[in-house]
Amino acid sequence: MNGPVAAGFLGAEVETDLGRLDAEVAILGVPFGWPYPRPGTTAGCAEAPSAVRSRSQRLIRYRDHWDFDVDGPMTLRPMVDSGDVPGNAMDGPGNSVRTTEAVTAILRGGAIPICIGGDDSVTIPILRGFAERGPITVLQVDAHLDFRDDVGGIREGYSSPMRRASEMGHVERIIQVGLRGVGSARAGDVEDARAAGNLLVTAREFRERGVAWVFGQIPVDASVFVAFDCDGLDPSVFPAVSAQAPGGLSYVDAVDLLIGLRSRLAGAAFTEFVPALDVNGISALVVTRLISALSAKWRPDWHARPPL
Repeated sequence: MNGPVAAGFLGAEVETDLGRLDAEVAILGVPFGWPYPRPGTTAGCAEAPSAVRSRSQRLIRYRDHWDFDVDGPMTLRPMVDSGDVPGNAMDGPGNSVRTTEAVTAILRGGAIPICIGGDDSVTIPILRGFAERGPITVLQVDAHLDFRDDVGGIREGYSSPMRRASEMGHVERIIQVGLRGVGSARAGDVEDARAAGNLLVTAREFRERGVAWVFGQIPVDASVFVAFDCDGLDPSVFPAVSAQAPGGLSYVDAVDLLIGLRSRLAGAAFTEFVPALDVNGISALVVTRLISALSAKWRPDWHARPPL
C-alpha cells in the first residue's frame, strides 16, 4: 500500500492499493532514492510529487478544453493516482526495494507507470521494476551523462542511473538526449557509455538534427521508457533544478518528443525538480503539462500528426 495523497494528479481518482488498479496510466510519486552522504540541494526533490500534484489542481477545470500543445482537447487516458512510495531520506536500500515493488505491481495491474521523483537515483529502481516487461529502450532527457560507476562508494546515487540501466538485461538500448556543459562525467565515463552502445546526443546535435531524427534512432517496434531529468530543459523553461546548464531543450522540443512516443510508451520518470527553487510555480506547471501531453488520449479527428 502506498502513502495517501491529498488530491490526485489533475483530478485523477486516488487508488493506493496497487492490486486494485483499473486504468491505463498510474501516477506514482517516488520522493526518496538512494542518497549520497552529502546530498546538497537535491534533497529538496523529495517535495516534488506533492508540488506537482498541487499545481495540477489549477488545471482541472480545463480538462476537455482545447490544448494547442497536442492540437486537441486535453483528454487524458484513463488515469489513477497511486500515491507515493513510502520512504525515508536516509534509507537507500529500503527506498529502492519499495520503489521496484510498486512499479512491478503497477505493470502487473496493466497500467503504465508515470513517476514523479525524487532525484535521479529513483530512476534505477523504477527501471528494475520493468524486468518482467523487457526488452525496453530508454530515452533519457538530461544535461548530464549519469554514467558514474560510483560516487564515494555509492553505486546507486543520482550520478549513476544510466550506468546501472546499461547493466540491466531487459534494457535493450539507451539514447541520451540533451547532453551539454560540464557535470559528473569523466572522460572514462563517456568512453564507457559509448562502449555500452549508448547513443549520446548533445543539445547542439539535437537542435541541428531535430526530433524526427531522434525518433529515427528508435526501433519502430520498441517499447520506450522516458527518463526525464528536468535539467535537460533549458533553465529559462525550467529554473527549479540544482544543476542548471544553459542551452537545453525548449518546452516545444520536449512536448514534441513526448507526444511522438505515446503509442510506444512503457513508462516514464520525471526527476530532479526542486520545488524550493521554483519561481512562481512555473517549473511545477511545466512538469504538469509534460505529463498531460504524455498521457493525452490520441483521437483520429485531431489535426496533429499521429504518434509514431
